[in-house]
Amino acid sequence: MTYIVTENCIKCKLQDCIEVCPVDCFYEGENMLVIHPDECIDCGVCEPECPIEAILPDTEPGIEKWLEINTKFASVWPNITRMGTPPADHEEWKDKPNKLELLSENPGKGD
Repeated sequence: MTYIVTENCIKCKLQDCIEVCPVDCFYEGENMLVIHPDECIDCGVCEPECPIEAILPDTEPGIEKWLEINTKFASVWPNITRMGTPPADHEEWKDKPNKLELLSENPGKGD
């Protein structure tokens, strides 16, 4: 099992999860974070830190698409180990559904 970041993170990117990760397995895109599934040690400390419940175990039903997205982008986006500033409009996107089409493939800044 591994933890992965799902659709709720798109355009929110709050980053509370980053600082608690003991293995620094988060990677930053322009408008979303992902977890590298091969680096995640399944400790689960990130899941309760996410205020928008965007982090889930890969054992959840129907999560396969998000495992693929996390795997793909963790290999090309920069690693992020410190919490940054979330987008100014993150509150507007908090509970909006169907955000996949808004996912930017552009990398974030990392650290």
